[in-house]
Amino acid sequence: MNFTKTPGWLDWCANPSKPQFKLPKGSVDAHCHVFGPGHEFGFAPERKYTPCDASKEQLFALRDHLGFERNVIVQATCHGADNRAMVDACQSAGDRARGIATVRHDISEQELRELHVAGVRGVRFNFVKRLVDFTPKEELLEIADRIAQLGWHIVIYFEAHDLPELWDLFTALPTTVVVDHMGRPDVGRPVDGPEFELFLKFMHEHSSVWCKVSCPERLSISGPFATDGEHEAYRDVVPFARRMIETFPDRVLWGTDWPHPNLKSHMPDDGLLVDFIPHIAVTPELQNQLLVVNPRRLYWPEEMGD
Repeated sequence: MNFTKTPGWLDWCANPSKPQFKLPKGSVDAHCHVFGPGHEFGFAPERKYTPCDASKEQLFALRDHLGFERNVIVQATCHGADNRAMVDACQSAGDRARGIATVRHDISEQELRELHVAGVRGVRFNFVKRLVDFTPKEELLEIADRIAQLGWHIVIYFEAHDLPELWDLFTALPTTVVVDHMGRPDVGRPVDGPEFELFLKFMHEHSSVWCKVSCPERLSISGPFATDGEHEAYRDVVPFARRMIETFPDRVLWGTDWPHPNLKSHMPDDGLLVDFIPHIAVTPELQNQLLVVNPRRLYWPEEMGD
């Protein structure tokens, strides 16, 4: 199927640098996507954007280049609830990948079981209005109750200013909840300001809530370089991510977000993103927790005897 990319779309970095930071053995890229390829896995008619192709082969090549051993592949909104591309990638990776699906409330029990066998361990609820149309609360809770029986969790994507409105829904979810990208804080505001403090309160009061300290390139105002030209990537995001990791070391995850959908300002070097990690997880113990122990506990618990 032919398709035309959204005007101004930024394609992923084809030649990322080799990271200077050596990832711990067993590291997991806990947030990434596949797009298409469009001729094989068409994009959803209701999508809000049309991306470039980003295939499983290209994702796995990046995994090996950066030094990760495993991926958690999150269903991209451009594919809607057609999970075939994500499932195909998970199946091709064997036990080296897990998946996060998008499902509708009318999905059958057989279809849920098939997704589980394929490696899916959660569903994603997206509340970013510019990316998707909201699903009614009643449908979300119905989905949540059904997938809880499989031991799956729920990934939620929202923007910080919407947390007060969504608080009651999020706290009613009957599963582990994983928040994408620290709830997209405004890093131009103080790290101890009321907006980020509310998110910390949300995590403190609900021990079932986890957080991805990912996407500095999506959150940063200062960008990948300091104003004086010295190499200091995404420095304005560091205090927020470091605070999350040091406050909740057993409930944080990290991912590349490859192939970085809907970025406007620049396309990041994925090697540079990996080199960002020791600035936010500053000890080997925290790095191992973030990249190895936590994702294994959530996605491969059978390996830990849980």
